[in-house]
Amino acid sequence: MFSFFKKKKIIPHVKLSGVIGNVGKFKQGIDFAGQEDILKKAFSIKKAVAVAISINSPGGSPVQSHLIHDFIKYQAKKNKKKVIVFTEDVAASGGYLIACAGDEIYANQSSIVGSIGVIYSSFGFKNLIEKIGVQRRVYTAGKNKSTLDPFMEEKQEDIERLKNIQLDLHKDFIDVVEKSRGKKLNKDSGIELFSGEFWSGRKAKELGLVDGIGNANQILREKFGEKVIIKKFEKTKGWLAKKLSSSENHADQAISILEERSIWQRYGF
Repeated sequence: MFSFFKKKKIIPHVKLSGVIGNVGKFKQGIDFAGQEDILKKAFSIKKAVAVAISINSPGGSPVQSHLIHDFIKYQAKKNKKKVIVFTEDVAASGGYLIACAGDEIYANQSSIVGSIGVIYSSFGFKNLIEKIGVQRRVYTAGKNKSTLDPFMEEKQEDIERLKNIQLDLHKDFIDVVEKSRGKKLNKDSGIELFSGEFWSGRKAKELGLVDGIGNANQILREKFGEKVIIKKFEKTKGWLAKKLSSSENHADQAISILEERSIWQRYGF
């Protein structure tokens, strides 16, 4: 009996779901601090022959995306584990960057995958406040401290400065993808892979952004046998966070929901 169970293969399965970074008060987005212990525990299971990671994220903070990606790579090397990533509804932008920590990436045929780019969005209210007779008064130490203030006229030098930062971030993203996917990328497809465009899981496979089509349970059983034990790891919302979240006023809740929803809706969700 003991030897029978000893021979069974164990695959830890970590689920990362939500916008990357802190979106709204007490939201359950994905950030490094919240996932560090879960990832450590998953990679520390000695009998595990690999670690599976499912991602369902439209992206968010580039810093948190890089931190989680790098930590997965570090843990995989330290514990000598293969990493198999599965994309769910969306693995876009920072969500796809994290997916690139995998040795193999699988998607559902209807998953949204890609969006390898950088975005900044805002509003301009200068004409509105002039119309209602409001004056904007800003005092700074440092001439660029009020860069892209939405209540002031846009300056070309501010736009160019932001664009240069975006180009740096975009290059970092491209470097991660090229290092991860290497020769698997189909650069002869006639499609610009790094334009910020996103595709279905099926098209992403054609482009080399993912390795295959299939869900976690299916692929893991195909690879490791029907009797494989899939041990799930997922961040849960603690009692205190639930209590504090429920105490938010309705205005804060509405703003948080709209903020998060706007990020998901870029990809039709």
